[in-house]
Amino acid sequence: MAPSDDPADYVWHPSAEYRDGATVTRLMRRYGIGDIGELRARSVADVGWFWGAVVDDLGLPFATPYREVLDVSRGVADPDWYVGGRINVVDACVSRWALDPVARDRVAVVHEAEDGSSSRLTFAELDEAVARAAAGLRALGIGRGDAVALYLPMCVEAVVSLYAIARLGAVAVPLFSGFAAGAIAARLDDAEVRAVVVAQETVRRRRTVPMTPQVRDAARRCPSVRHLVVVGGDEPAAPAAGSGAEEISWRDLVAHAPDTEPAEPMASADTLLLAYTSGTTGRPKGAVHTHAGFLVKTASEVAYSFDVGPGGVFCWVTDMGWIMGPLSIIGSHANGATVVLYEGSPDVPGPERLWDLVARHGVTMLGVSPTLIRTLRSRDADAGDRDVSSVHTLGSTGEPWDAESYVWLARDVFADRVPIINFSGGTEVGGSFLAPYPVEPIRSCSLGGPSLGMDVDVVDAAGEPVRGATGELVCRQPWPAMTRGIWRDRERYLEAYWSTFPGMWRHGDHARVDPDGQWFLLGRSDDVVNVAGKRLAPAEVEAVLIAHPDVAEAAAVGVPDPTKGETVWVFWVPRASAEDADADAVSTRLREMVAEELGKPFAPSLVRPVAELPKTRSAKIMRRAVRAAALGEEPGDMSGAENPGALEVIRAAVGSAETAAAP
Repeated sequence: MAPSDDPADYVWHPSAEYRDGATVTRLMRRYGIGDIGELRARSVADVGWFWGAVVDDLGLPFATPYREVLDVSRGVADPDWYVGGRINVVDACVSRWALDPVARDRVAVVHEAEDGSSSRLTFAELDEAVARAAAGLRALGIGRGDAVALYLPMCVEAVVSLYAIARLGAVAVPLFSGFAAGAIAARLDDAEVRAVVVAQETVRRRRTVPMTPQVRDAARRCPSVRHLVVVGGDEPAAPAAGSGAEEISWRDLVAHAPDTEPAEPMASADTLLLAYTSGTTGRPKGAVHTHAGFLVKTASEVAYSFDVGPGGVFCWVTDMGWIMGPLSIIGSHANGATVVLYEGSPDVPGPERLWDLVARHGVTMLGVSPTLIRTLRSRDADAGDRDVSSVHTLGSTGEPWDAESYVWLARDVFADRVPIINFSGGTEVGGSFLAPYPVEPIRSCSLGGPSLGMDVDVVDAAGEPVRGATGELVCRQPWPAMTRGIWRDRERYLEAYWSTFPGMWRHGDHARVDPDGQWFLLGRSDDVVNVAGKRLAPAEVEAVLIAHPDVAEAAAVGVPDPTKGETVWVFWVPRASAEDADADAVSTRLREMVAEELGKPFAPSLVRPVAELPKTRSAKIMRRAVRAAALGEEPGDMSGAENPGALEVIRAAVGSAETAAAP
């Protein structure tokens, strides 16, 4: 396309060669389907047909064939998938490639740490390592149905542990590697975890960060925890007094002879992992994911959305405790691809680190967050002379884009030659609700449309479909990776997802479908600001703010107002190149821009520059925490925060504004 002055007008168009070689095109040809629109329609007209077709197309091996793809006789909230089938993700993701003479020596896992060190395993080596770790866990008494937690950075041992747990039929509980002891203990207790695999330490921004102390502290509070397996160091240090858990080194765990038993044949609905979501109050929610459902959904995402197959190299800057960690591993390996794990900060030692990672390992699918790209753009950190020609697809998730950063990545860094697959789902979804596909035109910032096999819609408060207006994102039919519930809390599951619109899953996101059928997310519906009865998504305000050349990133929140009910407060981070800018003048202009673009009622009543905003490890801005800090309230669970000290920056900004306003 010819460049446009307006980033919102950008559209990526696939070449005929790109379209013809895509994995999803192969699927369409196999079933005589002409285009992606037709495939989307057929995939929801008969979801059973589609999710059976995925298994066949990707060759996912069931030890015992299923007799029926889907049974909804118990209702849409309680579907049964791949009824009667037996399968283990290890057979689908590891063993079948290790037994393949062509694939066995293909690299399965690459790990690179912040200090530049790296390691790798082939599929054959991964298969043996998993069998040894499974034998070690079996010797500790771990077996079918036992919960084993992972408190690890993105490292090779995280992959081996995940599969070793699954091989035994045990349940994996991945934890965010930045959690403090209290957050760890809450999840260990809820899942009744028997053992924890924990790294002795990790590195973050050149700092050595110990990890075992938090787990030992948590284990003291959780009598179910009997074993700690410590990765790293010569020997594990002595446990803290009264922890009650026996410690063993990873080296000793994998010193066992490889487990000779085959991978435990699991029923399709048997639990593979518990993926916990953080909340501000109450017990954490453990989303229940199954061997068959999680495998099939993640395999389809990696194959059809991200166009990755055997020989592909998949890299997403993420954490084992976020759903993208397990999705990256299982989805890549289900397709015979390499997964690249990065441990550390993606902008250390400098902002070009991400492009160096791509060039070193020949990454073909690179997953990033919009906030990370905004940071790189603000520092003028494009790929430079680094060879990023291996990249075939870009992925993003977790938060809305702004058009300027989106187009900078697509056009300035990658010269219009690769699509950005901006997909959205969640922990409980096990993948995406919405995603564009590389065989269709993709408009700037768009989520494309419904993911294949996902019967999603946007509805108003009465549950009626709406187009061209903001509404609630819902799903009308089940999908394989839909959580089987919230662990040990049936009523909470029904209340959270099924109580608002009878017969429809309400996800808690605001969305809009434009007249051309392009889908956009506008943030969490519980983040919505209600200004004098007019509802506004914070992402709409932030998109306006980021368009200013001096603004690197921004957060908009709603706060109580005696006249309007709520008013908008804004905090913005200056670009590095704008250090000499007049912050007060920029703030004034930002207020004017919001009024001009969204209407005078939405003009922020407070606009303040700050040095940083609180973010998660995956670089998502924590609006909830911003709002709490601005109001002087407790922010709730900050265990997933990368930089909790940013809350003091927000409080100081509000305090200085109040001082300036005082008579």
